[in-house]
Amino acid sequence: MSRFRYAAVLLLISGLAWAQTPFRSGPQPKDDIPGAFRPLNINGEFANEPHCLVCENGLNPVVMIFARDRSEPLVKLITQLEAKTDLHSQQDLGAFVVFLKDGEAFRKELEQVAKTKRLKRTILSIEDPAVLKDYKLAKNADVTVVLYTESVVRVNHAFKQGELNDQAIEAVLADIAKILPKK
Repeated sequence: MSRFRYAAVLLLISGLAWAQTPFRSGPQPKDDIPGAFRPLNINGEFANEPHCLVCENGLNPVVMIFARDRSEPLVKLITQLEAKTDLHSQQDLGAFVVFLKDGEAFRKELEQVAKTKRLKRTILSIEDPAVLKDYKLAKNADVTVVLYTESVVRVNHAFKQGELNDQAIEAVLADIAKILPKK
């Protein structure tokens, strides 16, 4: 085989391997949660206060979401998470969303989402991305979903802008079973 063909084959193989590499953002399965942080809570018991949601949930099963902005698919996921946390309240399932964006208008928008969707168990919050550097959130990740229990990540879903859709939401919701205590 000529050097040119050999180089072309290597390039093709490496390109296929790269194309099959899943998009990654945030702590991955088997990683420990990187640590506590105190985002500004928008709703819940500590509304309008910095409060550690990682600490509050302790070793319980948790769905932790990092989002760059509010979108309709994300609101749909949040609404369905609220129903799941209610359904699995006996197993202490927790859920919270950390928005990596701030501003008075955005805070008001999140307050409205919490109110209209009647969020009681799913907490919306805001945090500066610089505080979360140990979480290794990809800059091009629009939404990162981390499902963990006992402070260990069990499942991670990362979505670029426009990738969070009904099928992706169903996959996230189905994976909740992987963090719930076995009966």
